[in-house]
Amino acid sequence: MTRVAIVVFTRDLRVSDHPALTRAAADASIVVPLFVFDDAILTGASSSANRTNFLLESLGDLDRALRALGSRLVVRRGSWAATVVSVARDARADAVHVSHDVSGHAHQRLTELREQAAPHGIEVHTHDGVTVVAPGAITPSGSDHYQVFSPYFRRWLDAPRRPVAPTPDALRLPDEIDPGTVPTLRELTADPCSPTLMVGGRDEAHRRLDEWSEAGLAGYGDHHDDLAGDATSRLSPYLHLGCVSPLEVMAVTGEHAHAGPFVRQLCWRDFFAQVLAARPDAAWNDYRPRGMRWRDDEHALDAWQRGVTGYPVVDAGMRQLATEGFMHNRARMIVASFLTKDLLVDWRAGARHFLRLLVDGDIANNNLNWQWVAGTGTDTNPHRIFNPTVQGKRFDPDGDYVRRHVPELAPLRGAATHDPDSAIRRACGYPEPIVEHHAAIAEYRAALGA
Repeated sequence: MTRVAIVVFTRDLRVSDHPALTRAAADASIVVPLFVFDDAILTGASSSANRTNFLLESLGDLDRALRALGSRLVVRRGSWAATVVSVARDARADAVHVSHDVSGHAHQRLTELREQAAPHGIEVHTHDGVTVVAPGAITPSGSDHYQVFSPYFRRWLDAPRRPVAPTPDALRLPDEIDPGTVPTLRELTADPCSPTLMVGGRDEAHRRLDEWSEAGLAGYGDHHDDLAGDATSRLSPYLHLGCVSPLEVMAVTGEHAHAGPFVRQLCWRDFFAQVLAARPDAAWNDYRPRGMRWRDDEHALDAWQRGVTGYPVVDAGMRQLATEGFMHNRARMIVASFLTKDLLVDWRAGARHFLRLLVDGDIANNNLNWQWVAGTGTDTNPHRIFNPTVQGKRFDPDGDYVRRHVPELAPLRGAATHDPDSAIRRACGYPEPIVEHHAAIAEYRAALGA
């Protein structure tokens, strides 16, 4: 039996259904639960005060769960691979267990970990746990990944799944290891957080999952696009950091009579994960290059970011993002279409802004969804366009979502909220549209054709 093993927590901040932790506890008499604040992420272009705050709350919850098992969370900061090896050597561990992830950065640091651990006789073991079906577990004939969602979904539904991993009964930390402390937000970033953020952690994740599966799941298929109704689960931040595992979510929701539309969304998450695992370059490069000549328009980008484009549903979505660190999925598609197709601004600028603010900001889901909307991703139809006025009237017909996030338009009701005339705009102090939709789309189609 391995005497000491390290479990490195990354995007799996839980003790339940944690294959790496379960295996380490089965193989070793002593287990070191470790989290490393990766300097490359903390100082990178995609760093986020909102996600860091959510992470800190989730780590505090994880430490409490580990204490209940007789252990502690060991916390370090530095170069990820070198720090993991340093802790392993201090603990005299001969094995490191970590969940497999799909981003290019995750691949790179796992490679570095193997290279740096090998000279010290430390074995590195990877485990599933970030997705329902592991990337690469199902592939089409002649390819290493599915490029189209529908055939992937059909295979995914019938794919074998691992059993839910049991939680260890108890864990023991080496006496000589100093656990360290979880830092404060101000110690990690000087950037401000959005005013109203969701609370992180496994306890909150399971509370939301239980309440939503009882009260919201049955109506999800009919109401998930209702902007004002906010009928989505809001589980995405907890899935992103693994406060709850996707398999646990499937176990709670999958057998429900009305679970189909929600399960399909879990599959979309796996679909983009398997795309990025096979094509890590697609994080920031066009998956299907269209030769688009994007416009360098800082004024338009700034108006979009601040939610002052003159299109109410677009502005409501962007202001919700700034306030909550979250945005309704339908609104995400509308604002992404507006930036890339009405304003002809590169999808990468939008993806970076989202990653700065989204609590659930995930490279696979965020960037590949941006490409899907922009017409450079897995969607083979680059002509898909979301008319913001039509979308607003359809999915926020009474204007409640807009008035919630754009207080200038509070006096308006119904269709007027989305299509006010100039006099009403001026009276409300609301800006005129920065572009005319139909003219802008004609320019987009000309640019696409060129």
